[in-house]
Parts: sequence; structure tokens; C-alpha cells
Amino acid sequence: MQLTLLDWIIFFGYFLLLATLAIWVNRRRANNSSDYFLGGNNMPPLLVAISVLATSQSAATFLGGPDMGFRGNLSYLATNIGAIIATLLVIKWLIPRYYQLKVTTVYELLESRFDATAKNHAGKMYLFGRAFASGARLYMAALAVAMLLFNNIEPASVILAIGLLAIVGLACTMAGGIRSVIYTDALQCAVYVTAALVVLGYLYSSLQLDLASLYQVLAAPLADGSSKLLLFDFRPDFSSSGVFTIWSALTGFVLLNIAAFGLDQDMTQRVLTCKTAAGGAKALLSSALMVIPVMLLFIVIGLLLYIYYQRPDVFSHSGQYSGSFAGEQITVFMYYVLNELPSGLRGLVVVGVIAAALSTITSGLNSMASVLVADIYQPWRQRRQPATGERHYVRAGQYAMLLTALTLSLMAVLCFYWQQYSAMPLLAFALSVMVFSYSGLLGVFFTALFSQRGNSRSVTAALIAGFTVTLLMQPYLLTLISPTLASWDLGFSWQLCIGTLVAWLVCLSGKAQPGAAVITRVEN
Repeated sequence: MQLTLLDWIIFFGYFLLLATLAIWVNRRRANNSSDYFLGGNNMPPLLVAISVLATSQSAATFLGGPDMGFRGNLSYLATNIGAIIATLLVIKWLIPRYYQLKVTTVYELLESRFDATAKNHAGKMYLFGRAFASGARLYMAALAVAMLLFNNIEPASVILAIGLLAIVGLACTMAGGIRSVIYTDALQCAVYVTAALVVLGYLYSSLQLDLASLYQVLAAPLADGSSKLLLFDFRPDFSSSGVFTIWSALTGFVLLNIAAFGLDQDMTQRVLTCKTAAGGAKALLSSALMVIPVMLLFIVIGLLLYIYYQRPDVFSHSGQYSGSFAGEQITVFMYYVLNELPSGLRGLVVVGVIAAALSTITSGLNSMASVLVADIYQPWRQRRQPATGERHYVRAGQYAMLLTALTLSLMAVLCFYWQQYSAMPLLAFALSVMVFSYSGLLGVFFTALFSQRGNSRSVTAALIAGFTVTLLMQPYLLTLISPTLASWDLGFSWQLCIGTLVAWLVCLSGKAQPGAAVITRVEN
């Protein structure tokens, strides 16, 4: 597969549009840290909602979402029940408190409840997890970009793709801060959703089946008695194959989304850019609702690819799906793009992948920089030079963003070489490490919100305990401990429940430190 002139025109046209938007947004430069990290608390809720949506959808979703429809059914959509419940809880218990305290990062709530050490350690736990998770997603996006742009996945091509994504992400956000992130996120979201819609239309026309026939094929019982259109899965399955059951959606996915929307600076930072808590709540709820049709779009592409590749009885031109490219396992959507899409559409998918990747990279750059500056550097600086001006912290944020871009790029390169030359599952660890971090953060925040116990030492112990317990339940570690334990397969949503419970009990075990504040209920 080689990109044609039309593909390259689309590719460079996208970057021209992105550059134009970045120049327009950056006309107004940030003058203080509030402007740089919170957009001066003046961002429109609808724009923020689209930015949160774009941040939650990475290149892994763009390429992997169709795999859920191809290999499974609609049950992943049911997990959005957990997301909506979590959103309502975050709106009730966390967003008003963040606005009341006028925080730059969510971990400042822990400083008001415990002390600066608790805030510092929670921030470092976030940075550790986000460096691995965002670096791994950068690697996965770069791998896809290398396949599409250079038609190979040799080291030079992948490293060049990593550099391209990191540099463009940095260029879009470094000058204007979170305001630039939010506006460019809106563009990225429009680009990758448009790309998905066009591919869906082309795929549907290729099948030459009417909607009634498609529904009949997809609704037909499979070997296990279910169908591709199964939405609510009530099986009592606690294994990794049962993570999308309704029981998992009402437990582990509620916790996962509380952490993602309320405790992860990566997404919560956007909500804090609105003028009021009500505006932030509106943005967060709107985003949670918009995720449903977007995810449905990607799953439907997967359902149609199932017919395209695995149902020759209804599609006479059904092709063969090998699932690999140059020895690298790839998703069914990536395989379809590489082998079936015509010129022009292929170029659109290239920019769709880049757009989905950039929406994740830019958010990681700014959110990690905000934690580095607000939670770690600024307190240290103020102890030594209390009169430091605001422009200094804007400059510090820009340097922190540069450092973050370098860190994520190095992590992505490490993932590439580790995957190529080692049997150790670094990528599996990196992609799930944020969930390990969530266990400790959930336990700590639950203690802070709903009890008067805990201190900075028990906060640190809870963060470590939650991370360690969840990590020890991973199959690749259980194999090293015992072959018998390796057969124990527990879904990640249930692992998160256990890790959170352990972290909460550990944090509760600490006595309240003298003079500790009590977090009171805030009315919306």
C-alpha cells in the first residue's frame, strides 16, 4: 500500500488547518498560571465537553473500537451506564469542591484535607501512571502512522512517527496552554469522527446489503446462543472475558469512571476551565452522553467488518483477514484500511489516526505539566522565593511541557524496542498502569470525602497498596509467582474493586492528624 497524491493532499491540508487554528488560538498568550492551566476559567461548556470526549478517545479507540464489534457484540456500550452513574457522583461530590477551593490540580483537595505531602505523593502517582499510559498510546499511534505513511514498521519509521506526533502535539499546545488544547481537541474530534463516518459509509456500500438484511445477519444466534447485537450481558462472569457484563458496568466501571472524570488530571483539568461548577458539571455530563454515539459508530464499523471478512454466505466477495502486517499483529480496522480502502479515503484515515492520537497527547502534555508545576515545583519555589511572579510559572509550565513531551516520546520508543526484542509484556503493563494508579487514588479520595480519618502517612501507604495489589493480580506476574495462580483469571474491573477496597482500608487505618480539615458538603 502506498499513499497517492490525493492522500498526501489530504494529509498536508489537515496540518495546514491545524496550524491555522493553533495560530488563531495562540494570538492571546497566557499571562499567568491560571490562564495557562485553566484557561482563565472562561471556556464554553460545550467546547469543554467535546475536549473531554476527544481526550477519552485515543488512537487505540479509533483503531481498536471496531475490534470490539468484530470479535464481540454491543455489550461494551452498556458500560456507559457505569460512566453516567460515575459522572453524576463526580458532579455531586467533587466538582463543587474543586471550584470552592479554586484548585489548579485535583490533588490540591488532598492538601486541604491532609497536608502538602499527601498532595505531592498523589500527584507523583498520577505522573508515574500517566507517563507509562500516554507513552504506550503514543507508541501504538506511531505504529499505525508508520504503517500508513511509510508502509513499514522499521525502527526508523516508527521513531520518526513518534517524533512527528510529539512535535505537532507540542506545537499545538506549548504557547497557549489548556486553551489551545481545548480548541485543537474540538478540531481533532471533528476530524476523526468524520473519518469514521466516511469509512462506515464506504463499507456499508461495499457490502451491498440493505439495513433489514444486515440486521437479520447480526441478530442471528452465534455458537454460544447470543448474537452480535447483544447489549446487556447478565452472565455472572468475573473473568477477563466478562468485563463488559452489566454487573461489571455497575461496579468496576463506576469506579473506573469516577477516577477518570474526577481524579485524573488529564480529563478533570478541562472541566475546571469553565466559569462555574455548574458549567463544569454540564460539560462533564454532556461529554459522558456524547461518548455513546461515538463509541457506537466504531463498534458498528466492527460489526460490518465481521460480515465483510467472516460471512461469505451473505457477502460473496468476503476477503481473508490474516490480522498481521510485517509480522506485527494489527486490528481488523487497520487491516481493512491497509488492504481495502481506496485513495483519498486512506489519506482521511491517516489524519483520523493522527487526530485521535494528538487529542490524547496534547491533553497529557498540559495535564502532566500542570501537576509538575502546581503540585511540585511551585510549592518548592515559593518556599525559597515567595515573590516569584506569575510569568515565571507560565514559563515553567512551558518547560514542563517540553520535558513531558520528551518523556512520553522516550517511553514510546522503549515500548517499541521492548515489544520487538523482549517477551516481557511492557506494553500490557503500560496500557493498564493507570488503572493500577486509580486503585490508590480512589481509596485516598474516598477516605478524604467520607471520613475524618487518615493522615499523610496513610495516604502514601494507600497509594502504594492500591497500586501493588492491582499489579500483583496481573497474569504476567502471577505466572512468575506460581503456575497455579496463573490460571486465576479476574477481569480488570473486579481487580479495580479489590485494589480500591484495600487502599481505602489502608488509608482509613491512619488516625486523623491534629488540625486536619474536614471536607463539608457543598451545594450545587
